[in-house]
Amino acid sequence: MRNIKFLTLFLVVMLMASSAFAFKPIEVSEGKYLKFFYEGQFGLTMRNTGSGDGNEDDTSDFNFRRNRFGFIGTYNDRLSFYVQTEYIDDKSVNALTVKDSLTDDENFYVLDAQIRYVHNNAFKVTLGKFKHNLTRENLEGCFTPLNFDRSLFVAAPFKTSRDYGVTVFGNLASDYLQYRFDVMEGRESGGEGDSRYVPNSGFRYTGRVHFTMFDKETGYGYQGSYLGEKKVLTVGASYQYEADVAYKDAVNRSDEVDYNAYSLDFFTEMPTSAGTFTLSAAYLNIDLDDLDEGANPDTALTDDVANGIFNGNAGQREGYYVKAGYMLPMEIGPGKLQFFGRYDSFEYATLNGYKDNTVDFYAFGANYYLAGNDIKIVGQYSITDFEDEVGADTNRQDFDTFEMFLQVRF
Repeated sequence: MRNIKFLTLFLVVMLMASSAFAFKPIEVSEGKYLKFFYEGQFGLTMRNTGSGDGNEDDTSDFNFRRNRFGFIGTYNDRLSFYVQTEYIDDKSVNALTVKDSLTDDENFYVLDAQIRYVHNNAFKVTLGKFKHNLTRENLEGCFTPLNFDRSLFVAAPFKTSRDYGVTVFGNLASDYLQYRFDVMEGRESGGEGDSRYVPNSGFRYTGRVHFTMFDKETGYGYQGSYLGEKKVLTVGASYQYEADVAYKDAVNRSDEVDYNAYSLDFFTEMPTSAGTFTLSAAYLNIDLDDLDEGANPDTALTDDVANGIFNGNAGQREGYYVKAGYMLPMEIGPGKLQFFGRYDSFEYATLNGYKDNTVDFYAFGANYYLAGNDIKIVGQYSITDFEDEVGADTNRQDFDTFEMFLQVRF
């Protein structure tokens, strides 16, 4: 109760301060502009495991979920650049685990660094570090989701969200159709004798198309909700491939496997006089040619219980999610209120030391928008349920999580 009271007071103070500030574009020279921005999510995470005797007691953690500063520059109407940095402290409560101890690590790194060229609406190029195109969920903005955050189970192996490379994309047929194709680093390999040695240091390739109607989605990124400002219907499909990504027998460096993944997705948002209704769903299949069945499979993508290694959550799996939202048509106090819920179900080749283990994720909550996505409060309660769980390890048992965060963007 003390934690929630403190958080509520913090939110009120931040709201009063944040509404008074905003970064304005700076004209560097004629036709050339530079704009700085800050985006942050700070709040409370509470889980019903991770502390006390046998790690069976509740754990609470104040943290920055995201803490970003960056800038956008335009050279002319065709050429621009985008840079975004992240500064994050070590967290005790993570997506699927609670850390036994914190290291006070502080990580500052470049999250995005892009050069963007627009030839016309049908042909655009981005070079540098940016999001790959495997799933719509990954491409939805971190600060414009429907629910608390994107799915915990759709990250690609190794380069989970962003990578270095080049992408071309564009809109065709009066913007009804969008295509994308990217070539990116994928899994990186060390030299002979390096523990990161893999069969091939080739590139990872991704293709994506979508068909969109009404207020069409034409940009590189998507939103999880347009807050009733757009009527949208989009269906999409993606495919990702990388050759010789791992060994089934890593000890003898034999029996290479390829990485293949594909995704199908659907999104619609319909504003009506009774409120705004949002529905989104996707299916994802990540195939590593049954890597876990090998004699000594690469443990970067599988579990090795004997040596205390649990990386199956990064490996082969298939599953789906469904999420829905409803925004009230009227304001509640100074803002708009949106309710949401989601369900994820994914079967892993190995997870928590078990073969063909399924995890189900249930979540519901609400967004309270005081200035659209620039200032909002979000709260979510979720249940994570494993089909097979490890009895002595609370990090591999079912758990419940409550999260409440303030989001600000300048």
